[in-house]
Amino acid sequence: MKQDIINVKSISQLHEIFGFGKPTHPLISIIDVSTWEIPEQFIGVKYTSELYIVGLKDKSCGLQYGRNLYDFDEGVLFFTAPDQVQSVSKGQQINEIQGWMLFFHHDLIRNTPLGRTIEDYQFFTYDVHEALHLSDAEQETITGCKLMIQNEISERIDNHSQAVIASSLELLFNLSRRYYERQFNTRSAQNSDVVSQFHSLLNSYFKSGKFVETGIPSVEYFSDKIHLSGNYLSDLLKKETGYTIKDHVNNFIIEKAKTLLLSESETVSGIAYSLGFNYPHYFNRLFKSKTGMTPQEYRKLN
Repeated sequence: MKQDIINVKSISQLHEIFGFGKPTHPLISIIDVSTWEIPEQFIGVKYTSELYIVGLKDKSCGLQYGRNLYDFDEGVLFFTAPDQVQSVSKGQQINEIQGWMLFFHHDLIRNTPLGRTIEDYQFFTYDVHEALHLSDAEQETITGCKLMIQNEISERIDNHSQAVIASSLELLFNLSRRYYERQFNTRSAQNSDVVSQFHSLLNSYFKSGKFVETGIPSVEYFSDKIHLSGNYLSDLLKKETGYTIKDHVNNFIIEKAKTLLLSESETVSGIAYSLGFNYPHYFNRLFKSKTGMTPQEYRKLN
């Protein structure tokens, strides 16, 4: 069983590898976690899949995601997108953990409205430790969505099944988006610390001359420093301040540019280079989009 990485390409292959029996639908499957026995030979095996995964588990599940290991002391809902490397860090006995895992292939939703918007649900790219912690009422509602899907794939696959399943998935995701917003709200004190840390990092990056040395800081730079995934951090900042990471960085650049433009000794090209732009016309375009005038026009008016 020990291989470099196992790539799970389909629902049927998933069932075959883990011994789930024949799936009732070729593109989607829901597994009762309490019936899932994970023997020793699966421990440490890395795998990726071409499947989207939604999981609700009640306690420590020994999930390793990337280089990090996570255990949960309460029920959480987590999401993973295709092509993310995962592994199991410990075995699991029958009835040891309660919950469910939903797997589906993109082909299931490809010709539906959800197929065009699935990438808008950024929580699929959150790290596992950024999972959604549900209240009992929220858990019951989410499980209700799961049951609608489960009934559809086990009882009546027909010409309407794809639309019904896709709309049920979309409801589950929209509810999850709402619950994530609630989670951001209930952690406002912690989030304020993250916002302060972000601004401190941005200021330090500028003062140390890194705009010139390495260019405009990326989303990954901040996420690595703060130990949050890029999308989670950006969503958190958006909720707390109204601006994403990119918005904050661009606004910072414009404010610094305005100050520098008051100096007659510095050329517009020089200002652009000092703010991380290799090509001044990109700086000019950003400045005009934010202020309604070119850097030269701003300088003349001030």
